[in-house]
Amino acid sequence: MSLTLSVRRSTIVPYKPPLTEKNLPDQAGKVFIVTGGSGGLGKELVDILYQHNGRVYIAARSEAKTSAVITELQAKHPGSQGQLAFLPLQLEDLSTIRGTADAFLARESRLDVLWNNAGVMVPPQGSTTAQGHELQQGVNNLGHFLLTSLLLPTLRQTAAAASTSASTSTTTTAVGSVRVVWVSSSAADAAPQPALDFGNMDYRLREEGIWQKYARSKAACQLHASELARRTAGSGIITVALNPGNFLTSLQQNMPKMQVFMFKFVSSEPKNGAYTELFAGLSPTISEKDNGGWVSPFGKLDTPRKDLVEPELCARYWDWSEQQVKEYM
Repeated sequence: MSLTLSVRRSTIVPYKPPLTEKNLPDQAGKVFIVTGGSGGLGKELVDILYQHNGRVYIAARSEAKTSAVITELQAKHPGSQGQLAFLPLQLEDLSTIRGTADAFLARESRLDVLWNNAGVMVPPQGSTTAQGHELQQGVNNLGHFLLTSLLLPTLRQTAAAASTSASTSTTTTAVGSVRVVWVSSSAADAAPQPALDFGNMDYRLREEGIWQKYARSKAACQLHASELARRTAGSGIITVALNPGNFLTSLQQNMPKMQVFMFKFVSSEPKNGAYTELFAGLSPTISEKDNGGWVSPFGKLDTPRKDLVEPELCARYWDWSEQQVKEYM
């Protein structure tokens, strides 16, 4: 990991969650997508959204696993008026993601919050996507970038409806409530400076350690959030990146056993990570002035690392991302 790491207070001692299942308002009428929602923090988030009557699309690889989660949550919350649905998503293959977006758009004309929650962490060195991108860059960043781009018109439409109907009492969409949430990590603060090496994005010129690659991918989540905020300014869409906190889930399946053992000492219950995501996606305290910002665990607006909101770097990464996904748009 880079020596540029700035250890935030919240990395060691998280803030108390201001938004939980106990005080979340009714979410009836709202439509959500949670990528990676069949396990880990994503499943915990889906649980909270569904019990408060949200219509939640669980975007994941396995239909069988997701169906089991849907059955479990329906039995757990028999009084919910919400809906749960499987949305097939393979972030490691860009050629499949338009199919994911089309499947969603065939059923919905609105989208209130997109949680880009799915991710991979320190896979075996040399792992790549179907298109040959380093796996963490491909899954954590490019796959979500393409999905977000394909759903952006619907997000804009939902936000516009909120703006035009803000004075009525029938709308279920408040101004500033349409959001894109990018799940980053404390590792973003440990990324090298500059956070990306555009001359070596495929690591063919110089190999790097798997943890450094992970840190770069998580820093890139903030770059995407910062640039999306600039490109959608005034549209009513708010986008933030976040560090959910430290947890032991399937995300750590590739970590060495000794690292997993040490990680236990700074970990907490996965539901706390869902609280961080819940705050980022649904807290009414987040407004346009916070667009492109950072949320620390377990739900507090914070300041992103300075270079990760620098306009030139953010725009360059956005343009690079567009080049990687343009044939799949």
